[in-house]
Order: sequence, then C-alpha cells, then structure tokens
Amino acid sequence: MDNLNNPNTSQPIIEEKPSIWKKFKGFIIQSKRVFKVTKKPSKEEFKIISKVTGIGILIIGLLGFVIKLAWELIR
Repeated sequence: MDNLNNPNTSQPIIEEKPSIWKKFKGFIIQSKRVFKVTKKPSKEEFKIISKVTGIGILIIGLLGFVIKLAWELIR
C-alpha cells in the first residue's frame, strides 16, 4: 500500500472517486457562490432580455421554416 502514494514507483496512483455526498456538498457551495453574485434584473433589463430572446426564437423558427420549405420544394 505504501507504493500507491509514492510518485517514484512505476505503479499508477489509484485515486478514489468522490462520494455522492462530497459531490452534492460541492454543488451546494458553488450554488451559494453564484446566488451571492447574481442580482435581480430591473424592469428595463427584463424587457430588453425578453425582446431579444423572443426575436432570437422567431429568427430560428423562421430559418427552420425556410429550410423545411426549400427542402419540400426540392423533393
């Protein structure tokens, strides 16, 4: 067992996988850090974000429709 932690040996070092509890605890810590940094958008910011998102969805939908229409006309 002594050779597992010795970097001078030719045997690979076996690392333990983190337990589910450690993963969950790390996730909670990272989530708390994110919530401390974020802030609630103002009404103006929310309106702008909503408009840009809606326009983006419409453009992607229109692009998909045009591609589908062109595909149907080619067949």
